[in-house]
Amino acid sequence: MSTQSSTKAFQEAQELIPGGVNSPVRAFKSVGGTPIFIGKGEGGHIVDIDGNKYVDFVQSWGPLIFGHRDESIEKAVIEAVKHGLSFGAPTLAETELAKLVVSFFDSIDKVRFVSSGTEAVMSAIRLARGFTGRDDILKFTGCYHGHSDALLVEAGSGAATFGTPSSPGVPADFTKHTLLAEYNNIESVKKCFEDSRDIACVIIEPIAGNMGLVPADKEFLLALRKLCDENGTLLIFDEVMSGFRASISGAESLVGVKPDILTLGKVIGGGMPVGAFGARAEIMNMLSPDGPVYQAGTLSGNPVAMAAGFAALSKLKKNSRVMAVLQERATRLVSGMKEAANSYGITMQTDVRGSMFGFFFNENEVKNFADAASSDAALFAKFHAGMLEEGFYFACSLYETGFISTATTDAMIEETIAASQKVFKAIKNG
Repeated sequence: MSTQSSTKAFQEAQELIPGGVNSPVRAFKSVGGTPIFIGKGEGGHIVDIDGNKYVDFVQSWGPLIFGHRDESIEKAVIEAVKHGLSFGAPTLAETELAKLVVSFFDSIDKVRFVSSGTEAVMSAIRLARGFTGRDDILKFTGCYHGHSDALLVEAGSGAATFGTPSSPGVPADFTKHTLLAEYNNIESVKKCFEDSRDIACVIIEPIAGNMGLVPADKEFLLALRKLCDENGTLLIFDEVMSGFRASISGAESLVGVKPDILTLGKVIGGGMPVGAFGARAEIMNMLSPDGPVYQAGTLSGNPVAMAAGFAALSKLKKNSRVMAVLQERATRLVSGMKEAANSYGITMQTDVRGSMFGFFFNENEVKNFADAASSDAALFAKFHAGMLEEGFYFACSLYETGFISTATTDAMIEETIAASQKVFKAIKNG
């Protein structure tokens, strides 16, 4: 397989863009080799600029639940563009998508749209602080909530990949109000509440997707909800990644725990840049112009993004049973790969939530970031390179989650399993 054009493109990009990429994990640093440059996507496949075709298990890191170039979403975008790209003024599309988003979740009455998941989380935390009148926030090691200053403390995802749990350029004063607890460890949370009576919110990925796929235990989330209630602290579920991916109605429908504030992104934009945060009316009414908590954005509620999101969520609502089909395929994929790995004496830990899947080369079950970090990164890099050579595009970090789309066919699943058998054999034979 030749990747000459991608190699040349990467060299040129590095002259103009830091690291040659506009998001660090794309640089292939943790898996080695040169990142492939994508020319186009179609259904369950992507094609690089050298003409190589891959089964895509990244799906733009989650948004493309219906695969690349879904006809109904593409049509909605083209129609919206005909009326204008942006107005900086209200449109009916915003209300239509808001009504649709709210209809999926019992926990939210109102929602505000922004342009990214990072912006959604940053705004949700400001809202929580404004509502409670408190300063401290509590997050979990390994959960990534975007790159705003207060949250770049022991982050997962790209930051963990590069071995920098916090970032230069973030003043200590910005993070002194951020408390850290261990994921799935309620005693560590209790300790934080003992250390501070000023905790405005606890923010968590209830289904973590940025240290690999690591779901929170139901009992842990129930205990977390109880602690927040006892201490007058708001609970924020960051479902920018898992929203409409793990379940059509969020983690709250899977575990029976309602958050006070919910953040969303990815799928709700159908592939366009978008984020959102929502809560019950009492909390959301604190936002400007109704209340004193300020938040604004020129491209918030962009009509093209709203149209794409409305098309995606409308299609999902009409075909809600598709989630069970996607979960079955994802389960069959990781089960098949695990069986192939085991046949060559390689131990894999796997998990699935809806259309999300994850795997670790680890002897033990992964319950938190420390467990994930103990996985065999070198083996993952070999597996990634081998599968890429065979025509299968997986996330280029062991700390990322994989995604199935409706365009990922049964045949693609079987082909992937067969290819993994071949790659594991090559790894075993050196």
